[in-house]
Amino acid sequence: MIPQRARATLAASCVIHFLHDGCSDLLYVLFPLWAREFSLSFAQVGLLRTGYSGALALFQVPAGYLAERWGEPRILAAGTFLTAVGFFCVGIAGGFVPLLVFLVIGGLGSGTQHPLSSSLVSRAYEAGRRRVALGTYNFSGDLGKVTWPAGMAFVTAWAGWRWAAQGIGLVVLAAAAGIFFLLASLVGGPTGRQATSTADRTVYGWGIRNTRGFSLLSTIHGIDNGSRTVFLTFMPFLLLGKGASMDRMWLALGVTFAGGATGKFVCGHLAERWGIIRTVLVTETATGLGILLLLALPVTPTLFLLPILGVALNGTSSVLYGTVAELVAPERRSRGYGLFYTIGIGTGALAPPLFGLLSDAAGVPVTLAVLAAVILITLPLANLLRPAVEGKSADVP
Repeated sequence: MIPQRARATLAASCVIHFLHDGCSDLLYVLFPLWAREFSLSFAQVGLLRTGYSGALALFQVPAGYLAERWGEPRILAAGTFLTAVGFFCVGIAGGFVPLLVFLVIGGLGSGTQHPLSSSLVSRAYEAGRRRVALGTYNFSGDLGKVTWPAGMAFVTAWAGWRWAAQGIGLVVLAAAAGIFFLLASLVGGPTGRQATSTADRTVYGWGIRNTRGFSLLSTIHGIDNGSRTVFLTFMPFLLLGKGASMDRMWLALGVTFAGGATGKFVCGHLAERWGIIRTVLVTETATGLGILLLLALPVTPTLFLLPILGVALNGTSSVLYGTVAELVAPERRSRGYGLFYTIGIGTGALAPPLFGLLSDAAGVPVTLAVLAAVILITLPLANLLRPAVEGKSADVP
């Protein structure tokens, strides 16, 4: 039976994930508005995505070290406060440079969330059903990705994007205090910082048990996350180029995020039945081929394809996240998850401006066709990963 403390830790981590992932993905609603209002190029739009994702990626490993010293609740609360400040200030930005600066501030705050929350959940469920718990945690982030962009689109249509951004900042600010007090009451006892400090005397470095497996897993995650970020950044521009209205573009993002949330849930169960490698091969193949099909379809049929594409686009990550805990010692999971997320989100930060330059030179359709080809590189990498993970899932409680 799962202890009440473990369930409460999972619930708190899910709320944090819901907030931070929602903040990250509501930016896709704002990019076309900023491009029109401030006359931005595709490369500049990509740099805005990089500002947020890059700061998020770079701060994840330092967040893991800080958590070992000060505890996860303090660092998570401080990071959430910083994200709130960044988004509130976005609402007063007057051009490209201020937007970039404020998004960097927000990204630094969100850099605390993934490694520390994942570490909290994996530690709370060390004795059982860890993969299910991590799958639930990841699913909560996708609910944020569905809810927050839809809310941003609604409030923007009613009151403008500036009021919407400031409202987001105030909501996240209120959450920061609750995060600290709730988690501080949960993270204690033998699974807290004291036990970790004792174990640190016998576990050194990153605590990675299988270096080759962890490297391949992180590489696949990097390509997968970078591809997802590029696709969501430039897909709205593809639809606008096909003649879609702004309302239809927002609807397209919404159904894609909804499909992504479903993908986290469905693909986690598929991995239990098919195995990790087979599931990754299916989702990455479907993503690459789905993007190519999207290029050929007019606007209306794309609205039916995008939820299915969203399932494949997000499904891979739910399979990969749970595998990290199997390859890293429990005492070093804050660092291990920090490194894993840094590689993935770092790739997601670097890719948009590079593909933005390609879009400026050759157009968005060519860029997405190249992206589809890049995604298929994960197929041979997944086969190379097979020896490191085969049979592992059965050993996880």
